[in-house]
Amino acid sequence: MTNDKAVILLSGGLDSSTVLYQARADGYDCYAISFDYQQRHRRELEAAKTIARSAEVADHKLISFDLRQWGGSALTDSSINLPQARSLDEMAQNIPVTYVPARNTIFLSFALAYAETLNASRVYIGVNALDYSGYPDCRPDYIQAMQEVFRLGTKQGREGNAIAIVAPLIQLKKTEIIQLGDRLGVPWEKTWSCYAGDELACGVCDSCRLRLAAFAALGLEDPLPYRRE
Repeated sequence: MTNDKAVILLSGGLDSSTVLYQARADGYDCYAISFDYQQRHRRELEAAKTIARSAEVADHKLISFDLRQWGGSALTDSSINLPQARSLDEMAQNIPVTYVPARNTIFLSFALAYAETLNASRVYIGVNALDYSGYPDCRPDYIQAMQEVFRLGTKQGREGNAIAIVAPLIQLKKTEIIQLGDRLGVPWEKTWSCYAGDELACGVCDSCRLRLAAFAALGLEDPLPYRRE
């Protein structure tokens, strides 16, 4: 055990929950941070609270602001339809309308401020460059650039003790993330991935389809309840 502190970006989804459990397994005192940016799938925040309790985090911050003010994404503008029933190949074609402009930059800025006040040594984030839809802020070069911001933009960094960005899932396939989460004991039934804002997962948005495909590829059943047409 390190007895050190880490801040974990926690959405309540499959990836961020796995990252929280990984940080805990790495021996860190875990401080979770979640964001209510008025996303259409705010249902995920209830999952984040449940996962934080399950992982027995030291603290869980919920930060609120409204990205609907300028929209620009199907997750913050209800007039933009969510992509549905797309194949995995179709998802890989272009950056989708579910991309929220600069979201991870905003999130990491909050996490950095929180981490420095805690004198934490790490910020964990569940970005993934393989099974996501090509989001620009989920790629290795972006994380590398933000690491330099962490070094240059903080007192801690300028004094030679920069807070590290840890992205343990960035080069893993979704099936490998599930396998890792299984080893770590992540309670999948308490997580939430669906982009739609309903009580039951839709099963047809990109996030649901990626998740369902990964469980199926492993011969497993996703324990989440899905809407049945």
